[in-house]
Amino acid sequence: MGRVPQAKGDPRRSALVHGECAPARARERFQPIRSWSRRIGAACLCGWLRRCSAPGLLHSVIRLLYGSTMRNPLNAGSPSPSLSLPLVPDLGTRRLLAVLPSALLAVSLFGSAVAVLARAPRPLIDWAMLVPFALVMMWECFIVWQLVLGFAVWLRGTEGLTPLERRAAALDPIPTGRSRTALLMPIYEEEPEAVFDRVRIMLRSLARLGPCDDVDLHILSDTRDDATAAAEARLWDALDAEAPGRTAYRRRAVNAGRKAGNIGEFLDRRGQDYDHAVVLDADSLMSGAAIRRLIRLMEEHPRIGLIQTVSYATGRDTLFARIQQFAVRLYAPLSLRGLEFWQGPEGSYWGHNAIFRVAPFHQHCRLPVLSGRPPFGGEILCHDVVEAALLARAGWETHLLPEFEGTWEEMPTNALDLLAREQRWCQGNLQHIGVVGLPGLKAASRTHLALGIGGYLVAPLWCGFLALGALRVLAMPEGQGYGVLAYGLTEPGFAGALLFALSAALILLPRVLNLARALGDGEVRRGFGGTFRLLCGAVLEQALWLLLGPMLLWVTAGFVTRAFAGGAVGWASQSRDERHVPVLDAVRRHALQVALGCAFALAAARGGGWLAAWLAPTALGLVVSPLLTALSSRRDLGQLSRRWGLFLTVDDVTPAPEILEFRDASAARLREGRGGGGTVPAPAPAAQPARPVQPTQNVP
Repeated sequence: MGRVPQAKGDPRRSALVHGECAPARARERFQPIRSWSRRIGAACLCGWLRRCSAPGLLHSVIRLLYGSTMRNPLNAGSPSPSLSLPLVPDLGTRRLLAVLPSALLAVSLFGSAVAVLARAPRPLIDWAMLVPFALVMMWECFIVWQLVLGFAVWLRGTEGLTPLERRAAALDPIPTGRSRTALLMPIYEEEPEAVFDRVRIMLRSLARLGPCDDVDLHILSDTRDDATAAAEARLWDALDAEAPGRTAYRRRAVNAGRKAGNIGEFLDRRGQDYDHAVVLDADSLMSGAAIRRLIRLMEEHPRIGLIQTVSYATGRDTLFARIQQFAVRLYAPLSLRGLEFWQGPEGSYWGHNAIFRVAPFHQHCRLPVLSGRPPFGGEILCHDVVEAALLARAGWETHLLPEFEGTWEEMPTNALDLLAREQRWCQGNLQHIGVVGLPGLKAASRTHLALGIGGYLVAPLWCGFLALGALRVLAMPEGQGYGVLAYGLTEPGFAGALLFALSAALILLPRVLNLARALGDGEVRRGFGGTFRLLCGAVLEQALWLLLGPMLLWVTAGFVTRAFAGGAVGWASQSRDERHVPVLDAVRRHALQVALGCAFALAAARGGGWLAAWLAPTALGLVVSPLLTALSSRRDLGQLSRRWGLFLTVDDVTPAPEILEFRDASAARLREGRGGGGTVPAPAPAAQPARPVQPTQNVP
């Protein structure tokens, strides 16, 4: 597998220059896969749903999957007159389609587990294991079914796009002069050179589309270090010379309220001057076309209070980062499509690469201070989802654009930095336990909050299940069935077979459907470097995460336990450097996980057979976690994977102009020793020197 050429003439490379959006392009589907998957899926669904579902649910699912012109697969000679419901089910029906089948699946799985345990006398520990097993599998049933819904919508092609996506695809990314928009870049102890390179690229991208008098950039600094703040002011002065009167820099004396307080202070001071605000993170990058389309959508839809885009990870070159970037591109689209299917106009907010309407956001999104002490009391840390809930409570629509080109971010470059971020997010999401019951919140908003909470609670639940299972294997005599610990595989009879089949489906279905989407869409397939490179990357990614997953699971469980024990963490700035983790540092950080891995290895050896095979990845992953953390943090291995054509994404194969500009700027910074903030696959011209600047300034 050689190095993938950059293909200067590739239409994808120039698409964003002209503001082309993915849904607007003709989608090249792999027709045999799509056609036969529709026919087989329709026949199976018709047969199953006719036996166990109400007619309305049957018709809604079939129309969702196969559209208004799909012939009845059980009577191919004529169109089915019964398929007469609206093409897109109403919001209530969509939410029933999300909840009822997943609940049915969870009940079936729980019932089969109970039947397995009830067929013969069992030790108490087997019944104790059923509790965490059932809770985690209930969670998995909803998450996997949401992905199945996303796949069903994808099968419909462009018919599955939301009206807002269709309009976004049709809009020309040009200024209208109907509104004023602020680009907000809140920063806190960031690498100034990388931040200002990003905002400069965004301003230039906007300028290529026409006059920019209606868009102003505001750098909102909460930096505490005086030297870093002085560098920010110097770089802003150079930026202001390039775009006079269109940029402003402000450094707060006190960073009260963190990022939410930073933006809130701007809205108090300047909110009346703007109709909309595009919120960025320090590692955000957006094309001018994306920004213009968001502005026009807000102008045309006065009831929309917020639009969230999907920002894909790019720009990093350690092996760990490249695998993450590949995995997000491969696995996120179907889940996000399923999420959008049931949330409708009551979506969530992720805090960046989004646009909101200034007046209602300023009026309704002041965050409450929770009673009690941290980690559950005090200022709300994960503010974004709460702000979306407050906006929806006030009657404003909050939308997600699942497929929207021209919006990117960066990811942690090693496992330790990822875990540091996860610890902050864990505390912030668990804090929402005190928010989910706020009066007047929409059901969808409460669901978003609950999903964030549940995403962290499943870690200690599953760890408890594994720990009980290890004790059970070590304490019980050999020769007994292991019940739910082995997913029913060691149990005779129908109940054991059903439990294993359902469990296997929950594990395998997301991987199969996501690969089917990638292989069944010609454009997506080429974005991963072609079929062979896609399959090789997917296999290696799954193998690595099979080993890394147990370590991440147990560390996250520790975060949750610490939070419930009263331990609070600070909200420090995120490390964005491509930092290599030495093996000795990784050993010190993962000592507890290594000890746990040895305990699981002992349990696997005692159990033998299928149980040993099932526990082996957990035991092995924990034991070798220091080595995996150290090796995956290496940049040279990441670059080697790129040369071999592994873990490629569309940003490697046909990068957008903004990505190429940022790579060039990163190359210049590294050559001149001016800081990191990105990876550089190719040489680039040196940056122009900045003119002398003033000291740190506060600009109104």
